Amino acid sequence: MKNYKMTVCYDGSRFYGWEHQPDIEMTIQGKLESVLKEMLGQEVEVIGCGRTDAGVHAKAYICNVHMETEMSEKEIRDYMNHYLPDDIGVNEVKVASDRFHARYNAMGKTYQYACYIGDKKPVFDRKYVTVLEGKINVEAIKKAASYLVGEHDFKSFCGNPKMKKSTVREIYSIDVTCRNGYMYLTYHGKGFLQYMVRILSGTLIEVGEGKRSPESIIDLIEAKDRSLAGPTAPARGLTLLKVHYAK
Repeated sequence: MKNYKMTVCYDGSRFYGWEHQPDIEMTIQGKLESVLKEMLGQEVEVIGCGRTDAGVHAKAYICNVHMETEMSEKEIRDYMNHYLPDDIGVNEVKVASDRFHARYNAMGKTYQYACYIGDKKPVFDRKYVTVLEGKINVEAIKKAASYLVGEHDFKSFCGNPKMKKSTVREIYSIDVTCRNGYMYLTYHGKGFLQYMVRILSGTLIEVGEGKRSPESIIDLIEAKDRSLAGPTAPARGLTLLKVHYAK
């Protein structure tokens, strides 16, 4: 039996997130396992690098699965792409070491939140961006983002009020870039709490709209109170870009 590492991309619009849920068929994990069951004639568990919320997208989600097959890596990939729905794709299948674990071996993740700040209607990108109306102060967002970089207690930005484990996380960088009417908030960190990137984005958007000052982020971190932070930004604007592993 070999351990296969898979790189998967998906448009999360129709799905209830990555992870299995009782009585819900439309999950990414569920679809992958269903196709593999047909291919192998038996059930297998696909281990993901982490959970993505309902409606969130991924360009390079990493998962692994232990299975016995005579098929080559390319044959596995092609089989899965043939039978998976059009909004899920397998970019690569590679034999990994037996010890490789998509979640536990991950060193960090890069997420990107996309907003449209132009003056036209983004008809063809509407499923992948949040449209912001009015003038957005991008420089204020950059300043606010700088206060979030580093190791902090992000309890104010955690979507799970019953979180019993530590809410301390480390963000390595937040890049704020604009091009062709779009603004991208790119987060690189060791790990993120439930809804954390979307709450951070919702809060930074409020800074850009002039609803709060960049310096208010400092008080928000200290407060450790979710009710004081901004709204959870819509899932459609969020994409998992990359999962980082030791070389």
